[in-house]
Amino acid sequence: MSNLKRSVWLKAAGLCGLITPIITISLISLAISYSPWFSWTENALSDLGVHEAAILFNCSLMVGGILALIFATGLVQIMRQNTMGLIGTFLLILTAVSLSAIGFFPETAGRIHLYVSISFFALDALSMIFIGVALVMDSSTRKMGAISIFAGLFAVAVWIVFWNLPIRGDAVPEILAGLAASVWVVILSIRLFKQASKS
Repeated sequence: MSNLKRSVWLKAAGLCGLITPIITISLISLAISYSPWFSWTENALSDLGVHEAAILFNCSLMVGGILALIFATGLVQIMRQNTMGLIGTFLLILTAVSLSAIGFFPETAGRIHLYVSISFFALDALSMIFIGVALVMDSSTRKMGAISIFAGLFAVAVWIVFWNLPIRGDAVPEILAGLAASVWVVILSIRLFKQASKS
């Protein structure tokens, strides 16, 4: 790949990373606003995918997954020299596919929805941790790596904490884990833009 093509691809991937959280969180928020029955303590976010706001919610995940996939393929370009980084970006690609799959297979699809939902949250946390370890190995990205590892561990911690609380729904740990991943994606997207300017 020529330097120009690589630069363009990194910028496109970085842009996709920046707008992924904006689009998904905005559409999920809109879906919640159209669902007066929704409760943060009684429901899972996926409950939004089978009622009046189903199209909004499911499309937010499918589009978000596609954008995240493009972001992940760009990230491969700057992580391919590191084995941990490659593993992390491969996990991130699977995370993006799982995100789209949650929207494609809503709760009405049966057990496959549960499988892709669990896969998304597990793979997302693992990808952040693996990529974080890879970044920590380079002194110039050590701080960013620490943030990545923290985000991944935070995503795991919120599930552990909420499993031990008397709350029926999963919406709170889902949104907290999602916000941690969103901040992480934005930070790495900025890195992609900086890397593109050096190409």
